[in-house]
Amino acid sequence: MKPLLLALLTLLTSACATVPPTNVHQPMSARPEIRHVPTQANGAIYQIASSRPLFEDRRARFVGDTITVRITENARASKSASNKLERSGDQTASITAMAGLPVSGLSGLNINGSSATNFDGKGQAANNATFNGSITVTVIDVLPNGNLLVSGEKQISIGAEQEFIRVSGIVNPSFVDFSNSVESSKIADARIEYKSSGQLADSQAMGWLARFFLSVLPF
Repeated sequence: MKPLLLALLTLLTSACATVPPTNVHQPMSARPEIRHVPTQANGAIYQIASSRPLFEDRRARFVGDTITVRITENARASKSASNKLERSGDQTASITAMAGLPVSGLSGLNINGSSATNFDGKGQAANNATFNGSITVTVIDVLPNGNLLVSGEKQISIGAEQEFIRVSGIVNPSFVDFSNSVESSKIADARIEYKSSGQLADSQAMGWLARFFLSVLPF
C-alpha cells in the first residue's frame, strides 16, 4: 500500500507541474452562441443560424469568433539617482586665568573639537524586454459597448519541454484591421504570458525548502 501511495503522490505532483499557473482571463475559449433559431429546416444553402449579411466583413464581433493578436511588446525602463551630502563643524573652548576659582589649575586650558560627515550615493537600474509573435484567440464575451473580451492559449511541445503562450484582454473592434488582426499594444487590460514547463524550467526554479528558509531567515 505504501509504494502505491508514493507512486500516486508522484503522479499527482508531476501532473500539477505540467501546466504553469496563469493570470489571463478565463475561460480561454468559448463556443459560438446561436443568434437565430430556425423554425424549420429549409433544405437550402442559406441557413439562418449561421448566416451573415452579404456585405459584412469577416472581422470578429460575436462570442466564439477568432481574432489574431500580433504580439509586438518592446518595453524599456531606466532609472538613475545620485545623492551627495557634506557636513563639517569646528568648536573651540578655553579657560582664562581667574583668581578665586577652585579650578584655578585649569586656567589656560584650551579645548578644540571638529567633526566632518561625508555621504555620496549613486544608483542606476535598467530593464529591457522584447516579445514578438502572433497567436489567434477567441472572443469569450461581448461587452455592452461593443468591446470584445478575448482570451486564448498556444501550446508548443519540443521534446520533453512545453511552451505556453497566453494572451487575453479587451479589444476595441475599431482597432481590428481587415485581416481580422490587432496589435497587442492596442489591447486594453492586456495579459501576455510566456511560460514553460519541463526539466529545464524546473532546474531554473528554487526548491520549496530553500524558498521556505529564504522567507523565514532574517539574514
